[in-house]
Amino acid sequence: MQGYIYPNEFELHWSILVVVYPYVTGLVAGAFILASLERVFNVKEVQPTYRLALLTALAFLLVAPLPLLAHLGHPLRSYEIFLTPNRQSAMAMFGFVYAWYLMVVLLLEIWFDYRKDLVLWARQEKGLTRWIHYALTLGATDLSPRALSFDERMGRWITIIGIPSAFLLHGYVGFIFGSVKANPWWSSVLMPVVFLFSAIVSGIALVLIIYMVSAMLRWKPVDMKCVDKLAAFLFYAMVVDFSLEMLDFIHRLYESEESIEILSQMIESRLFISLIVLQVALGTLLPMITLGLTAPALSKRSAVKLPDELKRLIYLGSAILVQIGIFSIRWNVVIGGQLFSKSLRGLTVYKLELFGVEGLLAAAALLILPFVILWVLVKILPPWPEAEAKLPRAEDDSGAVTGAVPLR
Repeated sequence: MQGYIYPNEFELHWSILVVVYPYVTGLVAGAFILASLERVFNVKEVQPTYRLALLTALAFLLVAPLPLLAHLGHPLRSYEIFLTPNRQSAMAMFGFVYAWYLMVVLLLEIWFDYRKDLVLWARQEKGLTRWIHYALTLGATDLSPRALSFDERMGRWITIIGIPSAFLLHGYVGFIFGSVKANPWWSSVLMPVVFLFSAIVSGIALVLIIYMVSAMLRWKPVDMKCVDKLAAFLFYAMVVDFSLEMLDFIHRLYESEESIEILSQMIESRLFISLIVLQVALGTLLPMITLGLTAPALSKRSAVKLPDELKRLIYLGSAILVQIGIFSIRWNVVIGGQLFSKSLRGLTVYKLELFGVEGLLAAAALLILPFVILWVLVKILPPWPEAEAKLPRAEDDSGAVTGAVPLR
């Protein structure tokens, strides 16, 4: 501790749980935006990860509010934001944004996309899985061409609605920090945009990791066209994200407000490892350079020609480094914005506990929980292309194809 700070500035009010919260919501938004590339923008190369990205977004979305609930002193009162909403509070309105995204966007899109498979799986299976899949159909077992065409149209429109919803889900987190005018580390009009593009980066990197690891665990070949396209999109998103961060930093230097001195001291001392080393060097520059050299660019050729095995290792390592860098961004924003005094004359320290609700183990458990939920979802709703059920061609006496297949 150094400089001059007030007694109520010794302890940080927002802990690592508040760091986990924007990190998890960013993964949700990024994974959904990646899924929209195939459904809306017709990027066929990423089709093998479409359903996996949707299930990943759902798994992390179910965990997204838990860090905030654990951080609250009385989490059982959280339902009151729905009963007595404060429309002027950005934090209070998160509950409605979350409910809209979960119930209207993500669950509906997954249901419309899986409905045909759920019906066919229920007809082919026996035991508990049959009844689980039949229950998930909600009684809609019509497989006629008209019904399947309706599913496709509705899924597409829900995805189109979901893209701005995903922007709103995570952009508002940056809005909360950027609207705190009294904090020079947070107060920036670019904060929502930076949060949004870093979410896209983290979501693409996460789906790339899960897809490659799951393919290896299932002893299935990795679709190189898919991972090449994912790596290319990840590279472009990182270029935009890093450019916005540098623009924000240059703007702060150009303004040269009175806070620039204490912010410089904080970067040089308290945030040197997390900001300079983890975020910029290891989490941004290194993976961006490696992806720029190995991932196919607009010319559909990589700058350095490497065997596929080595390229997969580079992609996997780069995606892991990206996750470290994005988590460091969330750490530097949340924790870094509380390390300097309101008088701009002193710095404090954050001591991370190991145990307790606000401890490291609790944060690690909240980061592991989405993967457990994703494992369960994958068992119930296999996202792999080879697991997709094929529609039987039932013919009547005249030889015409009848699309409606009853559930027996």
